[in-house]
Amino acid sequence: MIIGVPKETFPDERRVALVPTLVPALVKKGFEIWVEAGAGTEAGFPDESYQEKGAHVVSQRVELFGKADVILQVRGLGANPKQGHQDLKMMKPDQVIIGFLEPLGEPQAIRKLAAQEVIAFALELLPRITRAQSMDVLSSMATIAGYKAVLLAAETLPKMFPMMITAAGTISPARLYVVGAGVAGLQAIATARKLGAVVSAYDIRPAVKEEVESLGAKFVELALEDKDVATSGGYAKSMDESFYRRQRELMAKVVAESDVVITTAAVPGKKAPILITGEMVKKMSPGSVIVDLAAERGGNCELSRPGEIAVEGGVTILAPINITSTIPYHASQMYAKNISNFLQHITADGKLKLDEEDEIMRETRVTQNGEILHPQVRELAERTS
Repeated sequence: MIIGVPKETFPDERRVALVPTLVPALVKKGFEIWVEAGAGTEAGFPDESYQEKGAHVVSQRVELFGKADVILQVRGLGANPKQGHQDLKMMKPDQVIIGFLEPLGEPQAIRKLAAQEVIAFALELLPRITRAQSMDVLSSMATIAGYKAVLLAAETLPKMFPMMITAAGTISPARLYVVGAGVAGLQAIATARKLGAVVSAYDIRPAVKEEVESLGAKFVELALEDKDVATSGGYAKSMDESFYRRQRELMAKVVAESDVVITTAAVPGKKAPILITGEMVKKMSPGSVIVDLAAERGGNCELSRPGEIAVEGGVTILAPINITSTIPYHASQMYAKNISNFLQHITADGKLKLDEEDEIMRETRVTQNGEILHPQVRELAERTS
């Protein structure tokens, strides 16, 4: 079985789906690894490092797709809507495509993959069960995002994060507020605490209070109705507008008192909820910073401009796109380990091993034999056709 690793084509994408250190183990299991020339260069993995570990480096992308039985990507068609179409015509029936595919947000892209008769696995749909933890690319990338969000805030804020006792007097610590205590939020809390900030956090799931407090942050409790706020997989559910309106009203005071606000609230396949309004931004002190990690979904801040930096009333609003790609070495290392574990889970003795009873395979396999197999994705594709 030939595993192909193409160079990513999404704008400014610097990650690569497989790193050299994982090649020997895969070769030992009977795989041939083909890597497109330059695929890992921007992440810090030159072609020579792949060759030294036993991979073949090929210069032509069309040759890679033509020969590979399995394609490993960071951003497949749905997650790379423009440039990804150029790869579509090179795919062949029964070729396996694994990567981020945005199946819930771009169901028509999944329809196009089905038309090519490829077997596509969308890693965003990986179930949050114990057996799948070693394959959880969303958690790995969220860890990177949460860490980098704090670094961006620290660089932008015209204050230092820690309390300092100096010859010029005592400097008060920065106050940082994290909205959403998922993986990205928890990593942001941990990083900000290490830098010395006073941190508070909020999540609509009361169950995460203990995790927030274990990292040294204060959990902000809002007097909201007790609703079913989490999915069976542990993700926050999308709520109605009246819930978000009440949430904003209760959060306004905390936001106004914060030097930094980091928002992480995103709902798969849907526009991110507005949690920070323009009116709330106006009440923040000049020099304050908002880092909107939901920018790719439209943003949690009403004034966010995805991919840009906005300044409103002296408040800087950062809305980074593809933030994980700004730390490409470790982001690639983590992603590659996850996708390698997934590859080994769905193969045996150098062949694809499809088990209809396996929850991991069943939930992530979106297309095969010209059909969209995943019920939710199929329904979305039919509804938007």
